[in-house]
Amino acid sequence: MKILRNIALAAIALAGATLASCDDTKSYAELLTDETHYVNAFLANHHVVGEVPADTVFETGPDAPYYRLDEDGNLYMQVLDAGTPGNKAKSDELIYFRFTRYSLYRYTGGELTGGVGNENDLSFNNTSFRFGNYQLQSSSQWGSGIQYPLALLPVDCEVNLVVKSQLGLTSEIAEVVPYMYHIRYYRPKI
Repeated sequence: MKILRNIALAAIALAGATLASCDDTKSYAELLTDETHYVNAFLANHHVVGEVPADTVFETGPDAPYYRLDEDGNLYMQVLDAGTPGNKAKSDELIYFRFTRYSLYRYTGGELTGGVGNENDLSFNNTSFRFGNYQLQSSSQWGSGIQYPLALLPVDCEVNLVVKSQLGLTSEIAEVVPYMYHIRYYRPKI
């Protein structure tokens, strides 16, 4: 949690510095308020649990609740498949993932539209990170939110993840756009 918070604070500082040099119509604070509004609008149509279960045994499936993963409400997870017990990721382990992400700015009428990613397009490049290793650009580029479910669940899990910009792609922090990701994690086949 401390690493997650430090990364988020650094990202906010970077985004604030970037936005301070722009002549935009909205302030960074206003963009953050908008982001929270869109996340809340999405979560209003779902059951939300304010914390992770103490035993980390999550309800699963498409009707499972979204669990708030951090104190600041930057990350929420719905567990679709909890994976194989004991199949936990190791520090610095190479993890691949397939995903589709949806901008919550496009969420209307209870529908997610315009999803992009590599979940259904095998011609899309492989996506991976080194679990917990934010020193590598190939891992840190995805932000800390994408990796967080593996701190709680086995590698072969499948989740829906609501990610606010502070914990999302580092190249997009200044855009302040929240996303809902559908993600499946797996190890490379040898």
